[in-house]
Amino acid sequence: MSNPRLEALLGMLPEEPNDPMLRYMLANEFFKAGQYPEAIEHISTYLNMKEDEGAVFRLLAQSYQKLGKTDDARKSYERGIEAANKHGHPGMAEEFQMAIDDLD
Repeated sequence: MSNPRLEALLGMLPEEPNDPMLRYMLANEFFKAGQYPEAIEHISTYLNMKEDEGAVFRLLAQSYQKLGKTDDARKSYERGIEAANKHGHPGMAEEFQMAIDDLD
């Protein structure tokens, strides 16, 4: 692995395995590195720790899309719409709906 930021974050994980922001940052770095299963794993862990307002579902859906898992991507966007609406982010909900429409 030649990603210093990812290596640094992974080095923090044993000391802070229950830090939701660390999990979010790891998911983002794994996504940028093209390691989508790892991104999904850390997003799932993050979501088990913290309620998200919607943005993480974009990352989750895009990870599934990169893996060719369209149904899982759609479900992720749908969960993102629910979260965005719950937390007063109608623009995000609209963006996710457009992404769902583009999946069809």
